[in-house]
Amino acid sequence: MIRPYTPQDKPKLIELFRLNTPPYFSPEEEAWFSNYLDTEVEDYLVLEENGKILGCGGLNYEDDFTTAFLSWGIIHPDYHGKGLGTKLTKHRLEIMKTKPSLIKCIVRTSQHTNKFYEKMGFTLKEVKKDHWAPGLDLYYMEMRLS
Repeated sequence: MIRPYTPQDKPKLIELFRLNTPPYFSPEEEAWFSNYLDTEVEDYLVLEENGKILGCGGLNYEDDFTTAFLSWGIIHPDYHGKGLGTKLTKHRLEIMKTKPSLIKCIVRTSQHTNKFYEKMGFTLKEVKKDHWAPGLDLYYMEMRLS
């Protein structure tokens, strides 16, 4: 089941973040994620099964509502490679289709997940070495929606 995030989910999502740190996130990013959950959530979703949170991820939008950003996609490490990331990403892309002003989607990820986003239809636009932390590069990727 994919449902909207509620503030009561935050402790479980922080735990999910920690289970993926490293390699997918640096410890310093936890404060950014916590702040995001407190102040920057627009369309944020939780993926759960039998009451257990297995993943999360969201969408944010530019002020002119022509660009969406995939935000903080995280899957429980025990469930990597089982299609949950694909399911959650496709769900977010479906939400974008309901917003006709959107013309592109951006994801800022790392070398650990860029191939996943390529398979989802995103194109690599830029790489910045050690952007997130030493050894954790930024892969700036884009998908045209219209």
